[in-house]
Amino acid sequence: MALPAHSEEDALRSIRDTKKAFRTATHYCYAYVIGANAGIMRYSDDGEPSGTAGLPIMGVLQNNGIVNICAMVVRYFGGTLLGTGGLVRAYGGACALAVEKAKIVVMEPTRRMTVLIPYPMWGKVQHALNTSSIVLTEETTYGISVVVTLLVRDENIGAVSISLQNLLNQTVDYELSDIFMYHWPPAED
Repeated sequence: MALPAHSEEDALRSIRDTKKAFRTATHYCYAYVIGANAGIMRYSDDGEPSGTAGLPIMGVLQNNGIVNICAMVVRYFGGTLLGTGGLVRAYGGACALAVEKAKIVVMEPTRRMTVLIPYPMWGKVQHALNTSSIVLTEETTYGISVVVTLLVRDENIGAVSISLQNLLNQTVDYELSDIFMYHWPPAED
């Protein structure tokens, strides 16, 4: 199985939960990679011969460039000895199948941009937002003015600010959140 893990605590929780769910299994071998630059990488053979389980699982994750993931292979020993080569193929192959079946998403640095729009200009701004592929509207509050919170890729903050200023023909004040990682929908063809 392959589960998202945005922190080492997430990965360890997934491992604990899996061990509880499959209490009678013989081995719980895993690898996890956390952080955009793969800053945290750990694996475990869980009693299998050294390098025959966790390392092949880690190899699949590294070869596919996947981060923020915890991959586990749960094994019930059935009496057949696989040998070291067989274990490597079995654990690596099981992880490769899980990765193949998983939905892999690309996370991008993003910010929330909260903007105050004069109500008479809202229709024009709303149209521009609806036709943009670099902005997603997260929340809109209507009052004397319209307060809109946008999701904007961090690299596009300057371009969005300039576009809003051009649309409104005035300086635009906005507040930005800290950067967080967000899965943007794929661009439509």
